[in-house]
Amino acid sequence: MSFLPVILWSDALVFLLLAAGIAGALYIRRREHLLLPWRRVAQSNVALASLLVLSLFFGIGLLDSLHFRTALPQANGSEKVYSSEVLSVFDKLVEPLRTHTEKTYSAPFALTLYAKESVTDAQGNVVREYSRLQYGGAHLVDEAQLAWDVAKQALFGAAAGFLAGLLLLAATSALMKRLAHPPSRQAGKWLVIRRPVIIATLILATLIGAIANLASVYHVLGTDKVGQDVLYLALKSIRTGLIIGTVTTLVTLPLALLLGIAAGYFRGWVDDVIQYVYTVLSSIPSVLLIAAAVLMMQVTIDTHPEWFATSAARADVRLVALCFILGVTSWTGLCRLLRGETLKLREMEYIQAAQSFGVSSLRILTRHIMPNLTHIILIALVMDFSALVLAEAVLSYVGVGVDPSMISFGTMINGARLEMGREPMVWWALAAAFAFMLVLVLAANLFADAVRDAFDPRLNHSSAA
Repeated sequence: MSFLPVILWSDALVFLLLAAGIAGALYIRRREHLLLPWRRVAQSNVALASLLVLSLFFGIGLLDSLHFRTALPQANGSEKVYSSEVLSVFDKLVEPLRTHTEKTYSAPFALTLYAKESVTDAQGNVVREYSRLQYGGAHLVDEAQLAWDVAKQALFGAAAGFLAGLLLLAATSALMKRLAHPPSRQAGKWLVIRRPVIIATLILATLIGAIANLASVYHVLGTDKVGQDVLYLALKSIRTGLIIGTVTTLVTLPLALLLGIAAGYFRGWVDDVIQYVYTVLSSIPSVLLIAAAVLMMQVTIDTHPEWFATSAARADVRLVALCFILGVTSWTGLCRLLRGETLKLREMEYIQAAQSFGVSSLRILTRHIMPNLTHIILIALVMDFSALVLAEAVLSYVGVGVDPSMISFGTMINGARLEMGREPMVWWALAAAFAFMLVLVLAANLFADAVRDAFDPRLNHSSAA
């Protein structure tokens, strides 16, 4: 076997979340009352466009979660040995970006290094000049051709991406027509509803095609201090941000949901104990609490190196531990919100009527309280997801985030901290991290607004009636 599959802890969590999402979608699909709010979401053009962008990010994160180790060359009859470097399917798909490294900094679309270096000319004299890059624009003979070549490569790539988008939409439309009964009416309805998706798909496909064609011959976002392509680093950071946002959110949800609803519904000593716990926890500066937990965890990792076969496994354990630490320390806000809403719902007439008829507390919580809290939970979770993606950048910046060897938006920003102070200033690494984080967080927030509006029973009371 030429490769050895590797399943990291974060990979297992990603696959578990994917399976849970598919199971949840199948469960909702068979129940019309649960499917109705999602139909309202599908009627929002902004929600569909945001979901398409999020799906693209999640697709990159999923491909980057399929890890393996390649086999090393071996002599005849010797035992097969695998490389200690852990790669992913995404790394193989964008292998030119990963392997085409330069000496040091180079600006976006540059043909030379960003700073002068000493070279020997044809006469043997040592001169200071900007050396040509090994890979970026290596096919050009004259630097005057740069602008025309960039425009040509972008145009060809955009055209190819647009055609690929049309083929994808045509294949999807044909599949929907094949599955629809009767085919003509249902397929036509689907095309009308998905018109924003069609437009967004073509725009994204055109943009991806142009960038992909340019990235094959240029460093679109430049290179960093050690010559790595910044576009590759930004794409690799997506998985780290998604894992921090999703895994931490799912650690937060059970704690906040159980304790918040219990405090608001049962009141009395239960409410007093839960309030005391989250008040004390909220009084501790979160950064100090997270830093202390991360440092203790790091000491444990450093004193037991035999637990990890590769450096990737070691960095992955720290990532998963950071997710659980953030989850345990960030549930108080949602818990307080759910407690207040449950206190209000408990006094509603239909809740009191159910209690007077002897309906059990468990049934009241599942049939009456939870449906009226769903919109709050969903909007809070997506907002927390966005906040956690940003929190990872802050924590990695101060040195208590992910492992320094792991690529993330935080490590990119931390590396750009010194680059911004040099002369000439290196700005593109920080700009790339900012742009990718902005798109991810903005898409998540816009989708959360549409979900909140669709699931809020008070906003949809008139339409439901």
